[in-house]
Amino acid sequence: MARPRQTIVSLEDTPYYHCCSRVVRKAFLCGFDKSTGENFEHRREWVDSRILELATIFAIDICAYAVMSNHLHVVLKVDADKAKQWSDKEVLTQWHKGFKGTLLTHKYLKEEDLNQFELQTVNECITEYRKRLIDISWFMRSLSEPIARMANKEDKCTGRFWEGRFKSQALLDEAAVLACMAYVDLNPVRAKMATTPETSDYTSIQRRINSAMKGEQPAELLPFVGNERLNMPNGLMFSVKDYIVLVEDTGRIIREDKRGAISSSSQDILNRLNIPAENWLKITTEFGALFKGAVGALPALTEYCEHLERKRRQGAANCQRWLCA
Repeated sequence: MARPRQTIVSLEDTPYYHCCSRVVRKAFLCGFDKSTGENFEHRREWVDSRILELATIFAIDICAYAVMSNHLHVVLKVDADKAKQWSDKEVLTQWHKGFKGTLLTHKYLKEEDLNQFELQTVNECITEYRKRLIDISWFMRSLSEPIARMANKEDKCTGRFWEGRFKSQALLDEAAVLACMAYVDLNPVRAKMATTPETSDYTSIQRRINSAMKGEQPAELLPFVGNERLNMPNGLMFSVKDYIVLVEDTGRIIREDKRGAISSSSQDILNRLNIPAENWLKITTEFGALFKGAVGALPALTEYCEHLERKRRQGAANCQRWLCA
């Protein structure tokens, strides 16, 4: 049975979450339907553009994403501190980037006169919008609904396009985050839709590689900021170069028609994460099958379950087996 979202998300334990949405009725999110001869590849651009657009609206960063033929993956980081620091006007400005708001919220931003009751109504809206802007369910809803409407219009049908609920799992430590990101980034390679990460269209890894070739990092994605230090900026640990090499090394190995090995720089990352190379290959190949709930080392998983008042630690055995040396 699907769990209510509030029993899965615990920002007290982690801001990182892996979300996956699948389509229904054997519909095509993207790709080529051999039975009808129809090509749906243009829908990749719909999804890709929408993901990146939402990252400019919500206080939620994109760590990784991949758009597949009948589903999509996205790894998110909720930045609750950013939302708390926004002024009331900034909250409304952010909300209006993607949603209509109300007549009163627009009047407030224009600094038009409002009576006491109207101001109270606006303040209630601001409080609600601030919550929504760090809400994963609102993010995924805002991603899926416009895609569903466009796809249904194109398919000349009505009804559900996506499954009723998206899958969401908490990533409790940096090993879980990096392993899940690599799993998501390598989805097209595993599915043989692409031969290398850099040729994986509409994925975060392709964006990171293209930017790295210019000596940059993509502005649309949460950046890699190096090792932990004082005044640490918001971002992912490790260097972007090391992560790209790790993903490329892993991609070479999981391809059956290619030979490869973990390089010394990639091995250094795995040593720091305390994950043996053979475990890493298993995780990045079968992450979705191995972990059905929250992912992380046992102490982090125990705290997560306690905070959500769960009596059992779902997936504890696999977390212990694959995420610990």
